[in-house]
Amino acid sequence: MIARLKMVSLVILGLFLTSIGLKFLALHELTFGGTAGLATVLTFVSPWSWGVLFFLVNLPFFLMSYNKLGKWFTISSFMSIIGISIVRDGLDLLPFFSVPMWLSTTLAGLCIGFGVTLVLNNGSSLGGIHILALYLDQKWKVNRGLSIFICDLLIIIFAGLLVGWGNALLSVFVIFVASTIIGRYKKSPIKAPAEQPVYEKAHSQTINES
Repeated sequence: MIARLKMVSLVILGLFLTSIGLKFLALHELTFGGTAGLATVLTFVSPWSWGVLFFLVNLPFFLMSYNKLGKWFTISSFMSIIGISIVRDGLDLLPFFSVPMWLSTTLAGLCIGFGVTLVLNNGSSLGGIHILALYLDQKWKVNRGLSIFICDLLIIIFAGLLVGWGNALLSVFVIFVASTIIGRYKKSPIKAPAEQPVYEKAHSQTINES
């Protein structure tokens, strides 16, 4: 019970850190990669809030998560999506201090990197590209940070066409910082299939009997 409460607390902390990082980006009309970046770009052409758009663009990825990564992980991720959507939109209603663009990009990369790491390492995700990255990590041992960086870079190129290449290049720096942290401190939140321990136990018994 205590361990579960600790995991939930760390996920909530991760959601707040990530939301603050995204807010730093919004101060200078910068964007991010993945579904967060897609939601940010859509806010430039839509009257809907970031939270609503982020929730909508993540819906297609939950089918993959449910089929490949498990029911409880999907439910946890779904709750995290709702949580960060509410927190991020809530920050827009509060006064927020302004910082220079260079400091904003650095703080954004650090906050998002450590925030997402806390979420991923404690049995949840922020949907979208993170679900895809976790699936690739589980199935083919592809480094999560590398997967996220490549996918985000492609999305930033699309964002650059809409918001300008100067801001897009600064966004790449934020993605690099965040992805480096995520890849460096990764810990798989997905439990091994139930059949694996049974096989290992049976294999051990066979060796002992021999």
